[in-house]
Amino acid sequence: MLKNYYELLEIAPEAPADQVKKSFRAQIARYHPDKVQHLGKEFQAMAADRAAELTEAYRILSNAERRAEYDKARASAPGATAGGPAAPPASPPAASTATERARPAAEPAAVEQPSQPRSSQFEQERLRRDTFVKKATMDRFRQAFAQVAGAGYDESTVRGFDFASIPKSKLFGRGKGPAVLGRFVPRVDAASVAEAWADAGKWHAPSGDEICVILMSAMLAPPRELADAINEQRRRSGRGGGAKVTLIPVNSSVWDAHIPTDAPSVAKDLLTRLRSST
Repeated sequence: MLKNYYELLEIAPEAPADQVKKSFRAQIARYHPDKVQHLGKEFQAMAADRAAELTEAYRILSNAERRAEYDKARASAPGATAGGPAAPPASPPAASTATERARPAAEPAAVEQPSQPRSSQFEQERLRRDTFVKKATMDRFRQAFAQVAGAGYDESTVRGFDFASIPKSKLFGRGKGPAVLGRFVPRVDAASVAEAWADAGKWHAPSGDEICVILMSAMLAPPRELADAINEQRRRSGRGGGAKVTLIPVNSSVWDAHIPTDAPSVAKDLLTRLRSST
């Protein structure tokens, strides 16, 4: 069956060339092998397969002549619809009456199951891969945090976050250091910054008045957008009082981050450890 490159790149059949390029870059950033070196071999192999598919889709759709030939081939495919995948082959003719009479009464007639739409297959495949990326990233994050925090922190549970750890209580008071929260999102941008900040602010950290949020993704908005979003949240939280929140956007592909100068030392040590292990 002819692959649906439009669905693979998540664009409409009438998408212009600049949208083809934009979508390809966004997809390849998620699955390109160079971006998943920190993950396991299983996902690296999966990412290599997807990168090859994306590259072939871009090679076809980014060239006007090749795209025209591809569209013509799809249009001539049996049962094809505009922009949609070719329909599955027709079911074989029904058995003759004599054949049906010869069938034992206890044997049910075979029922052909409808084939799953290609768009659904792509969606499920992407969901599986995204889930794998998230799990691998958070496993690496937990390991690195345990190495830098040692026995001074206890892992906890905070609604909406993939990781939460608070300083252990001391005999005569609270443990030293901030509560650390981690969240993996499809894309770190202004909206995800605002949501993570708000969720962290609603939580009453038992460790005290300081919370450090590590917001992770393989896709980040431009630095200016992130800086403006963080500054806006600081202004709002400053007026409302409550816990001090420090939020650090992190590119989980290479563990790069723009760490504020007032970030807690445990966060700085954690990100240094993650970068050194990549």
